[in-house]
Amino acid sequence: MADEDSTLPRRQLGRQLREYREQAGMTLSQAARLVEIGTTTLHSLEKGGVGKVRVRTVQHLCEVYERPDDEIAAMKHLAQQAAVKSWHAEYNDLLPDNFDNYVGLEAAARQLISYQELVPGLLQTDEYARTMIRNYFAEEGDTDIDRRVELRMTRQTIVKRKTEPVTLDVVLHESALRRAVGSPRIMAAQLRHLADASTWPNVSVRILPFSAGMPMGLLPGPFVILDFGFDAKGRPVEPPVVYVESVVTANIYLEKPHDVDRYRSVSAALHGASLGAVDSRALLRKIAKEYQE
Repeated sequence: MADEDSTLPRRQLGRQLREYREQAGMTLSQAARLVEIGTTTLHSLEKGGVGKVRVRTVQHLCEVYERPDDEIAAMKHLAQQAAVKSWHAEYNDLLPDNFDNYVGLEAAARQLISYQELVPGLLQTDEYARTMIRNYFAEEGDTDIDRRVELRMTRQTIVKRKTEPVTLDVVLHESALRRAVGSPRIMAAQLRHLADASTWPNVSVRILPFSAGMPMGLLPGPFVILDFGFDAKGRPVEPPVVYVESVVTANIYLEKPHDVDRYRSVSAALHGASLGAVDSRALLRKIAKEYQE
């Protein structure tokens, strides 16, 4: 699925085009005028957010920036990849704000390191996901609810596939285990699923217990660090991104190295305060039994 998603090629294309423009000493407006597109369109293209990538526009930009033929050919190939429709495009009408961008990045990632206060979507059971979605989108009909659940279950393919599954490292606050979503039966099944998933070679689930208090004097709120692996020369395929989720304000994407490093430090502190893998699994199974009593 990662190879089929166009989010990563769009970001790579945009970053390279921005570097070419800056090396040519041109402003956004100058470059946009020369290729006869809007400044906003070029800005969006450089940010990897443009919905439709035109190969001819990319070629024209490279020619304006006086790049050699081999680089132009490589950029045209990247533009063709970026123009491919993402697998999740059919759900875009259901995705809030810029979450479609996150789904694309998630599908392209090689490792996801996160802290969560609810069971993360990639490890939710169908019934847990359906209950959460139905509660949040109470005004929607069964058809849209079914599509939202289908999207969430499809996202889980990156964890469950046999070929190069994503590495998933989750610190989950104990409150997520105690906060009932649906019936006791649904919660018991969800916690057993988490315990089972934590035995998979590519999945780590660590519980941050109430007894740990607040590491670093605070709880940071849910976040995900997305890493995209390395190429044959040992270089990052794409710089890492921190996704900070919010139901009140717009979701935030942090890409500056010092921001990413700061969240890695927070993640390390949370890991240090969490239960070990075996104890976490035991707690999950213990609380699952409590729901069944």
